[in-house]
Amino acid sequence: MEILVKGKCACSGKAKGKVKIIHCNDDFNKFKQGDVLVAEHTDPSMVVLMTKAVAIVTDMGGITSHAAIVSREMGTPCIVGTNDATKVLKDGELIEVDATKGIVYKV
Repeated sequence: MEILVKGKCACSGKAKGKVKIIHCNDDFNKFKQGDVLVAEHTDPSMVVLMTKAVAIVTDMGGITSHAAIVSREMGTPCIVGTNDATKVLKDGELIEVDATKGIVYKV
């Protein structure tokens, strides 16, 4: 499988789903249960999306970031600190997130 992005494991696990890139609150309505949340970073307003996500991938952040802490609480696979996930990944693209290895694959 083709590796698309790499980052740090914030919560281990694997998941497959469609990419939904969230830049602002106006993007929230496009997010559906089972999508992969891809964002520059997360904040408390995104928790409603995080509960629906099969995985979370962020450009910024480390193991103590908002995305990392919330994903561990929920047990959702999460990769942080990819630097460019919001630029490389495309809305609607089917991906596999292997958070344990910190890698996102094209399916």
